[in-house]
Amino acid sequence: MQQLDYIVMGIFALLIFSIGMVFTRMASRNASAFFEAGGATPWWINGLSLFISYFSAGTFVVWGSIAYQHGFVANGIQLTMVFGGLLTALFIAGRWKRTKKTTAAEWLQHRYGSPTRKFYTLLVILYSLFATAAVLYPVGKMISVATSLSLGASILAIGGLIIVYTAAGGLWAVLVTDVVQFVVLTAAVLIVIPMAFSEAGGAHAFTSKAPPEFFHLFNSDYSFGFFLAFLVYQTAYIGGNWAYVQRYTSVATPRQATKVAWLFTALYLVCPFIWMLPPMIYRVLDPSLKGVQAEGAYMLLCQRVLPAGLIGLVLSGMVSATASKANTTINMVAVVFARDVCRSKINSPVSDRRAIRIARIFTVVFGGLTIGIACLVPLVGGIVEMVLSTASIAGGALFLPLVWSLYSRRQTPASLITASLAGLLISLALKLAGGPLGIHLSRFAETATGVGIPLIVLAVRELYPVHPAESAPAIPQADDPAGMEQAPGIAHAYTKQNRFGVRVIAISVALVGAGITLLGFLAEKGLVARWVGAFIFLMAIPAWISVHPAKTAR
Repeated sequence: MQQLDYIVMGIFALLIFSIGMVFTRMASRNASAFFEAGGATPWWINGLSLFISYFSAGTFVVWGSIAYQHGFVANGIQLTMVFGGLLTALFIAGRWKRTKKTTAAEWLQHRYGSPTRKFYTLLVILYSLFATAAVLYPVGKMISVATSLSLGASILAIGGLIIVYTAAGGLWAVLVTDVVQFVVLTAAVLIVIPMAFSEAGGAHAFTSKAPPEFFHLFNSDYSFGFFLAFLVYQTAYIGGNWAYVQRYTSVATPRQATKVAWLFTALYLVCPFIWMLPPMIYRVLDPSLKGVQAEGAYMLLCQRVLPAGLIGLVLSGMVSATASKANTTINMVAVVFARDVCRSKINSPVSDRRAIRIARIFTVVFGGLTIGIACLVPLVGGIVEMVLSTASIAGGALFLPLVWSLYSRRQTPASLITASLAGLLISLALKLAGGPLGIHLSRFAETATGVGIPLIVLAVRELYPVHPAESAPAIPQADDPAGMEQAPGIAHAYTKQNRFGVRVIAISVALVGAGITLLGFLAEKGLVARWVGAFIFLMAIPAWISVHPAKTAR
């Protein structure tokens, strides 16, 4: 990397930090602004935020590593997100909004009582530590590959930035930075792909030089059986992950919550097939990467084909997109801790100002712990092993019972906790004891165990009647006026908060577009960057017009 690349990265980091600071005053006014962005954010902002925070969790390092080694298998895995998003849009997202609860913890408190809520809160916070660490590690990995910084220093730098703007701006800062990061990431990939194909000698040369079976969606490790088991996990994760539940509950109506999931599904149907091309192309250019070396394939390609300035842009896009998952999870955990843990421990009412202060303190503490765990990822066999093993062991056990509870009136606190504990303990025992005993589960068996055991326990409980006193009240249906009720005083999606948020997005996107256009003129072979930058700049205009409509003549 050259000096211009570092300047680009510094400017972009300053932009993201500034966005967080802009929302500090708004987030400090009341708990609703900090925790749920007012409860009526535009659905398209939440949809983009859900997509980029989900997509970025392992795109460039985890799925990029699989794409480099196995080709289209990475896309086959990510198709489970498409079908999971589809099921969430059809059956889950709107139902979350109809619960009239801000967080999943509030729903558990309402439906099953305080002990069940405490049980799941503890497990989700522990799980989130590792899930967030699994995001910070790819960020540090990409920076360390592209720069002279060590892996630990890279993780500390980007983790510190995320913690500061998340603690300052609350959910609005997370949402807006996610949208801007989506734009930068899209621009980065659109610039890289044509230059990568040119380096490989064109699309025909790429396909002819690729390894056999490189364009198959499944292989022996990632089979069709693994696809089906992973689909169950993805549906539970997209529909029941506490961080993503916020995306469905912070819009105005159940219909808008459904639109959030539909936008996620549409983007996931298209983007992975485009964004997995660079590491696949690099396999043709340099097939020598082995093991954890494949985690750096994406960044190594960028260094090979991009001129100075554009490398910094692409790295900024990758880093920021991957960081979206971290800020989403950190914000969610802080919300749960402040609203559901502290308030239940303190007998006297907790003011909004104090709750926000508690959330900000916990954001810093939780973020610091995740940074420490992220530095230990290489000790567990690399990020691919950590992400997939964590998903198979904990994902189904934590989130399947929660999604099931949205529909069932027969589940009890005992059945939910039994389903989760059985899934967690059996999966974890097989993982830890399997090696010494000579038992090695395939990806399919590992994932099927993690999601199958909770499903069996929950299904068996449905066969038995429940005492009327334990039966939960029904959630309002789509045609129930009570289920469609908006928050008091909200006549439409664009409240004053929303207009300010969209205005910040429009200005930020315009600045990004102008900056990319300028880079296109400064860099060698920058024609693609000029066109992409101009397109992004023009895309900011509709967002600006939506909150500054032209005055009609009287």
